[in-house]
Amino acid sequence: MNVFKEASCFGGSLLYIACKEDTMQLRIDPEFESRIPPLTDDEFIQLEENILADGVIISPIIVWGEVIIDGHNRFRIAEKHPHLKFATCERDFNDRYEALAWICKNQLGRRNLTFQQKKYLIGKRYESEKASYGGDRKSSEVKSSSQVGNLIPTEKTCDRIANEYGISRNSVLRAEKFSKAVDIADEIDPGIRSGIFAGKIKPTQDDVEALTKATHEERPALVEDLRKPPEERRKVLPERHLLTLEQIAAELPSETCRGTPESMLYELEDALDTFFFRWSVCLSHNKDYFLAKKHNPKVNKLAQNGLAYLNRILKGEIPL
Repeated sequence: MNVFKEASCFGGSLLYIACKEDTMQLRIDPEFESRIPPLTDDEFIQLEENILADGVIISPIIVWGEVIIDGHNRFRIAEKHPHLKFATCERDFNDRYEALAWICKNQLGRRNLTFQQKKYLIGKRYESEKASYGGDRKSSEVKSSSQVGNLIPTEKTCDRIANEYGISRNSVLRAEKFSKAVDIADEIDPGIRSGIFAGKIKPTQDDVEALTKATHEERPALVEDLRKPPEERRKVLPERHLLTLEQIAAELPSETCRGTPESMLYELEDALDTFFFRWSVCLSHNKDYFLAKKHNPKVNKLAQNGLAYLNRILKGEIPL
């Protein structure tokens, strides 16, 4: 490898290198790359034009050994243009799960993420950190999960991540389920992940629940439905118990976690998503009661109360 300069980068070793042979020593891991929101074709072209104008790839490519952790697009541009000099920054991880968690955390620092991308990354970070802390990675129920307790007696992983982003612990748990549903859908219908990240395809909470609970035979039909408008999708709603007041309180962010404007919007959208899910499940499971003249006016009254609450927010108030 041709070394031009050595320095410090992200707590690792920074090496400036160049030539076609150097790029051949690095490799892309599909699972690592899948954690990074992809650029659109126009964004990639713009990045390539900017790099060619500079004559050098300024931002280093983050690597773990010979595996690229961050900088996949810059690496591909270096492969296309062998004259470009670029840098690598070495990182050291205990295992793949720690590397995956770092990738998610690094990407979550970006400001241009969509709500869907952020939710996916939070879910994947939680999943990876649970595994990195020593859970049974072969079990369908990781032993370090919040349901069964971390193997190392520390703050629960979901609580720590929730506090870091100023959201509720249950938002973290729902994000993990969302990320699993997205992966399931993309495995069956490659490319659908990009549509979900862009907001062109919007899985509802009941879509997520159905996908993660469905058998392998049932999943293709559910994924096919995702490309339809929500009102045209089949209703395969799982059973879900009503939450107690204590459980509702557990879903709220800690008072000490004010968070950021982005975390506020994340929490509000996640709460709205939960509202849609619970009303859909309740009304679908009790359709006869809902349509009965005896009960319908009472449901409508509840809906009116909800509209009144939201109208106060639209007027700039904070209802208490």
